[in-house]
Amino acid sequence: MAERTYPTTLARPALSLLTLNRLLLAAAFVILGSLFVVYVIYAANLIQFPFDYDQGEGFELVDTIMFSQGQWPYQDTNTFPFYSSNYPPLFHVIAAPFAAVFGPAYWYGRLLGFLGTLVTASAIGLAVYRDGGHRGIAVLSGLAFLASNTIYHIGPLFRQHMTMVMFETLAVVILCHVNTLDDPRRRRRLLLTGLALIMAAGYTKQLAIGTAVAAFVYLFIGQPRRAILWGLGFAAVGIGIFLWIDVSTNGQWWLQTIAANVNDYYPDQTFGLFRLWFGLHGFLLIPAALYALYELYFDRLSIYTIWFVAAVGISLLSGKWGAGDSYFATSIAAMSILSGLFAARTLNRGWRFPENYISRVFRPLRAVGPAVAAAGLVIVPLLYIGYGRAVWHMPTDGPIFGPLAQILNIEANALNGFYDSAGRVAGGYADIGHLTTPTDSANGWQIVERVRAADGLVLSEEAAFNLLAGKPVITNPTQLLNLANNGQFDSSGLIAMIEAQEFSLIIMRAQFYPVDVLQAIARAYEQVETIPMNGFAYLLLQPRS
Repeated sequence: MAERTYPTTLARPALSLLTLNRLLLAAAFVILGSLFVVYVIYAANLIQFPFDYDQGEGFELVDTIMFSQGQWPYQDTNTFPFYSSNYPPLFHVIAAPFAAVFGPAYWYGRLLGFLGTLVTASAIGLAVYRDGGHRGIAVLSGLAFLASNTIYHIGPLFRQHMTMVMFETLAVVILCHVNTLDDPRRRRRLLLTGLALIMAAGYTKQLAIGTAVAAFVYLFIGQPRRAILWGLGFAAVGIGIFLWIDVSTNGQWWLQTIAANVNDYYPDQTFGLFRLWFGLHGFLLIPAALYALYELYFDRLSIYTIWFVAAVGISLLSGKWGAGDSYFATSIAAMSILSGLFAARTLNRGWRFPENYISRVFRPLRAVGPAVAAAGLVIVPLLYIGYGRAVWHMPTDGPIFGPLAQILNIEANALNGFYDSAGRVAGGYADIGHLTTPTDSANGWQIVERVRAADGLVLSEEAAFNLLAGKPVITNPTQLLNLANNGQFDSSGLIAMIEAQEFSLIIMRAQFYPVDVLQAIARAYEQVETIPMNGFAYLLLQPRS
């Protein structure tokens, strides 16, 4: 029996309706394009800022410097200088040549992160254009990714997360049609490239495991035997690299990147972050979910749908201590593709519903199909406009943004006169995203001068001050806390140095050291000065007399 399809579109939409569609799409471009301009300004501001903006950036820089010097950053934290990294190496290896040429600086790591988000947005646009056939929606899909508060917050940081997402997105875009290729040589090339990119993502950050699972589920659906064989090869290479690093670091690789990351889990944190995620992205999450359901019941399951489900599942790990909204970045990339395909299919009048038990239930509704299709010409751009409003963030002062904030009736709710809609959903996540000021930089250099003037070792909770003052970086506080929480850190060596007052200066910000280390500091040191920078109070402590 020939397959029957039920188009749900108008053959010739009224001219006025098409005009309204174009005007609304233009408005969506203006809104999301404006958010892209804010993103570029933010990235340029951070690239010039010489100190930690997000806690921990300095230790990513230390990892990069160590790789540039031919050293592993996976060290024994029980011995001086009590330093180790808990992240895979690839991002730092990519940045290492810059460290070798330019020395310790934040700008190149932040630039790499920012450029990675642009590559990811381009890949999203390519996927939507290739499979959806609508150039305007393809551009909006890429802009929607960059407009997300989560991507905006972490994109231009010296962190490895967005490089992971870049590799993941490139991989799934390359693997998207590999199951349907007839040319075996081309299929092998794409499989090799896609799986190599997933391997690169995994050795950038461990969370890429979700994308690896999604890719092999997709391959298994298409050809189980091929998926198993390629999966065995993929596992052999991944395990081989893992064992090589572990042997080269005398077991510190396993301890620092696996054992130390088994952190406490807080369900309330997961719930709050999921509420934040949906509150900001709901306008595009709903069409993305609808498109996934459409594929499940009326079409082939694409790798994008499987990836979206896996990425949302990985986001459940956001409840771990030390996690945050960055754990949703991969799901936002997948959402941008699926919602873009939904929008493109709607505007191109391309929905088809083959005869099955589901379409038979809705057969009486075929009469309203043309009206629904006409409404889609208005609803689709309104979704992007609503999304832009939901994720809106901008400075609220200055010659351009000040008057615009007044017109939009927006008041600052974050540091340095910045408005961030993320702060209105779950709280706490508008502390990142604001622009730094000359006062922040001046105060940071004040701290550097204190470090330079110190006679002896300096224990700083952020690495930048020691690096810029030419002093050795001692400890990685959050990693020591990770290890201590898992019973894997012997603090006696560090505490002995603290009690002997071997540090002439200690700099604290978040106080993320293990509890017994903090107690030793409180006994042997006293606060002598407080210097504010970037919204935080930096406490300077000297030995008690």
